Amino acid sequence: MDDMDRKILAELQQDGRLTVTELAARVRLSVSPCHRRLRELERSGAISGYRAVVEPAAVGLNFEALVFVSMRQEDRDTVAGFERAVGEVEHVLDAQRLFGEPDYLLRVATADLAAFQRLYDERLATLPGVQRLTSTLVMKHVVKDRALPA
Repeated sequence: MDDMDRKILAELQQDGRLTVTELAARVRLSVSPCHRRLRELERSGAISGYRAVVEPAAVGLNFEALVFVSMRQEDRDTVAGFERAVGEVEHVLDAQRLFGEPDYLLRVATADLAAFQRLYDERLATLPGVQRLTSTLVMKHVVKDRALPA
């Protein structure tokens, strides 16, 4: 990855809907080489996909919480079962395995507190291997969906 690839990535992180012609103009490259570089970035996995960024409130998800998960045991089968099951919970927007305590951090979005409480009791607390859940509510986003540094 060179400086030109980084410029391409920076532009696409700002606007993933750019045409190849617009992208080429922004990075000061002719269209064909820009297109080749773009396809190589996609093929290599540097660009893993394209998506629309949707405001949660626009789809009725007005409540967000961070849930810290401590596992009862961390053997391979339990961890795999937990990770598979948490991946199936659509209201879990992000799930990260951590070093130390707690074992996982989940970012969850629901319609309201009552919906979060139901999700917490009926789905999250019943995930394989869960010993303890601790949650905190998100007051506001200070930095959100920031592009990676070029």
